[in-house]
Amino acid sequence: MADNDKNTDTRQQDITKFLIMTLASIVIMFIVFAGVNYIIMENLISQKMSSIQLSQEELAEGEGDGDEIQKGIIVDLGDFILNLCDENQKKYLKVNVAIEVTQKDTDFPAATEEKSGGHGGHGAAPAPADPMEAIQKEMNQYKPAIRDAVITNLSSKTSTELATAAGKELAKEQITNDINSILGGEREVLRVSFGQFIIQ
Repeated sequence: MADNDKNTDTRQQDITKFLIMTLASIVIMFIVFAGVNYIIMENLISQKMSSIQLSQEELAEGEGDGDEIQKGIIVDLGDFILNLCDENQKKYLKVNVAIEVTQKDTDFPAATEEKSGGHGGHGAAPAPADPMEAIQKEMNQYKPAIRDAVITNLSSKTSTELATAAGKELAKEQITNDINSILGGEREVLRVSFGQFIIQ
């Protein structure tokens, strides 16, 4: 009887030891898992935060660049109807071309005076002539050469070249370079725009 009690006590002690060991290992595994999980989450959060900061900086830089987009003065060069350089059959192009050129500091003196306080009271200077009219007059002296550059450029293209977006962009780039060389640094072409663009 005493041996049975000893065996039962020994078994209970073994079971208790086993349960204690199992619980201890579960607790240790839980602590290790929680620690690893914490480290991983901390790294992920710090990476996310740094990427958010980077994207905010890029956004701020992008907004700064957006402020720097230069606005110019639109000069309409009118309609062009010209033959294209296709060999097999005659094709012609009807296009409206406008250019946007840079502004000078002297283009809008009235706006500059208003910003600096202007002339107050009686005896103020008379309002200057329309600045856009003066700019158009200035550009009119270049118009024949500019129109010639556009005609020369576009008539040297085939209808296949001008049918693609890339072909149109290339033509605009070449026209921009040609006109900039005509203007000789007085102004600079910011953009060339095609209005109506029909190839037949």
